[in-house]
Amino acid sequence: MNLVAKALGAITGPLFGVIDKAVTDKDEANRLKQEIQSQLIESQDSLLKAQMQIILAEAQGESWAQRNWRPVLMLVIVAIIGNNYLIAPYLGAMFGVGLTLPLPERLWDLMTLGVGGYVAGRTVDKGLKTWQQGKVEQTAMQSGLYRDADVRRNP
Repeated sequence: MNLVAKALGAITGPLFGVIDKAVTDKDEANRLKQEIQSQLIESQDSLLKAQMQIILAEAQGESWAQRNWRPVLMLVIVAIIGNNYLIAPYLGAMFGVGLTLPLPERLWDLMTLGVGGYVAGRTVDKGLKTWQQGKVEQTAMQSGLYRDADVRRNP
């Protein structure tokens, strides 16, 4: 379960419990829950789009530093991790010398966010597309488009 799903679960779980207790009509309660989920997904979508626009603006920037500072930072952090957990232990075992570099917790968190942000962004993007496709299909079914298409295909 990714960070976004955990955050949504932490928010919606108690809220949905309150809705179940406060709203006696189950259809209305389900409609409210669906509306809340839709609003949360749409707000996450707009946040991801804003973050994407920032990254795209940086990637299309004029200077090399502006375009590449994020990847370079991630590579430096990965190099430190590779040194501390791969190179230094082997050099220490073979030659008795191995230099490890301290990796402050904030840099580890930054790398985790950098990699996790990419993975979470892709996951949310795919999930939103699937959700939106489901909404389109649901709307089409409600309007009878699929029923007409099935009748034409299977006379």
